[in-house]
Amino acid sequence: MKLNKTVLALAISAIMLSACSSDSDTKDTSLLDGSQLNGSGINDASTSGLNNGSGINGSELNGSSGSNMYGSDVASSLGPEFSDPNNPLSKRIIYFTLDSSQVQPDFVPVIAAHSQYLIANPSQHIVLEGHGDERGSREYNIALGEQRAKSIANTMKLQGVSESQLEVVSYGEEKPAAFGSDESAWEQNRRVEINYQGR
Repeated sequence: MKLNKTVLALAISAIMLSACSSDSDTKDTSLLDGSQLNGSGINDASTSGLNNGSGINGSELNGSSGSNMYGSDVASSLGPEFSDPNNPLSKRIIYFTLDSSQVQPDFVPVIAAHSQYLIANPSQHIVLEGHGDERGSREYNIALGEQRAKSIANTMKLQGVSESQLEVVSYGEEKPAAFGSDESAWEQNRRVEINYQGR
């Protein structure tokens, strides 16, 4: 049902945008194609490896650099290290396995790099946005998203980051990174986004 509502909302948006364009003969209907919705490039919807803690490591997904899809990307103005794909600071999305708030080993260096940056830049502030997939109740997903964000915040505090530099927020299932009711979408939605705020 959520997918149908999303497709309907996207269709209405596409119609409204095309009505506003100066050339009404060229309507872009690419948003109506279901394969365009998640943009993940992942074709494997298997669930193998989910319960052994392996999960996904972020490099497997498009957009793993963590650009903020809900607002301006402040981190791109922080320095070249945030846009260098070889630097762990360029990764600002931490993914989790099903029903878990435990940080996977693949993401420990990413969290450590952000912690070191925050320690070296005490005027910098981040928001840790916790998310979950669509399974489970709204309340459960809000709580799980919060647990995930707090898990990263606690790790950063143990590494020396000041509590005043960290803010935790949970959106649960409300702001999916990928639409769909399959494992490839759920993997992308079980995440915490590290969003840098202006100085």
